[in-house]
Amino acid sequence: MKKIIELKNISKSFDGEKILDNISLYINDNEFITLLGPSGCGKTTTLRMIGGFTQPDEGDVLFMGERINDTPPHKRNVNTVFQKYALFPHLNVFENVAFPLRQRRVPKQEINEKVNQMLSLVMLSGFGSRSVTSLSGGQQQRVAIARALISHPKVLLLDEPLGALDLKLRKDMQQELKKIQKSTGITFVFVTHDQEEALSMSDTIVVMNEGKIQQIGTPTDIYNEPKNAFVADFIGESNIVDGVMLEDYKVRFAGHTFECLDTGFGKNEPVDVVIRPEDVDIVPAKDAMLNGLVTSVTFMGVHNEIIVDIAGFKWMIQTTDSVDEGAHIGLSLDPDAIHIMKKSKYSGMFGDYSSFSNELEELSNPGGDCEE
Repeated sequence: MKKIIELKNISKSFDGEKILDNISLYINDNEFITLLGPSGCGKTTTLRMIGGFTQPDEGDVLFMGERINDTPPHKRNVNTVFQKYALFPHLNVFENVAFPLRQRRVPKQEINEKVNQMLSLVMLSGFGSRSVTSLSGGQQQRVAIARALISHPKVLLLDEPLGALDLKLRKDMQQELKKIQKSTGITFVFVTHDQEEALSMSDTIVVMNEGKIQQIGTPTDIYNEPKNAFVADFIGESNIVDGVMLEDYKVRFAGHTFECLDTGFGKNEPVDVVIRPEDVDIVPAKDAMLNGLVTSVTFMGVHNEIIVDIAGFKWMIQTTDSVDEGAHIGLSLDPDAIHIMKKSKYSGMFGDYSSFSNELEELSNPGGDCEE
């Protein structure tokens, strides 16, 4: 694939606080890449760096191999869709979309053709004469996307564009954005703190925290092979326990030795062991090495989410089995359910569900970012 954007050793501070810490990243042509992380991780600053709205303190931004650090936003072949769509309330839908072409004095017939093409692309054919203030949030977002795409930029930057939409509309728009990206062939760089959004839309995910890139990979790689405890915890739910890699294919944790699929660790090396909640099977306690007490059961519609106390460590299990609170159960793990990670600065910070609740998780992950 052809490299279209490259960030080389980028650092940026605001008011003495380092927001980006020597990050390097390249983005390919015709790629849907998502910058994912919690508020304050640096993802929006990275996006603004690509768009030209923020300049790096150190490092270089390259576009098609050329350094563009000092190139202003309007001279970059890049457009941006912000969380607040910045539509012109005094102009109708057609004129909002046509605005960039009118600024360039494009002939009237060409404007008509391109605007109608864009409105069709975002499924707003017939909406041209409507006032943008009369549209729903999802429709306004489509207008903003059509306006950003009409000049056919090489790169479209999207800064939390779905943040203001309700859940069902967000899911619908996730699919629409992916279709639009595929049909136009334009590189999309998408910013979100929503893990499900990133997993469902992206070709590539860049997981960020504390101004650093923690991992880059496909959604499957990021989910199944997290590099450290932060990534494992941030992408979905994870039980993360202390373990010792005895030798290749053999790890000890929770007082027992298990077969796994991992190699390349030192003999008796301390490690973090990750087990996803959906990869655990519930069996009779007498038939399992791991036994625990069910401390809570939450019905989630498709499955039950249960918390199990195993020797003082609270595991989360997602199962379609019917389990009662207070029951003693056994847990069965296949080798491919066990993932081994090297110890990191995040070891011991995540993976125990002693204080878990959906309400607490929502409170700790607010739906919007300030300057990052």
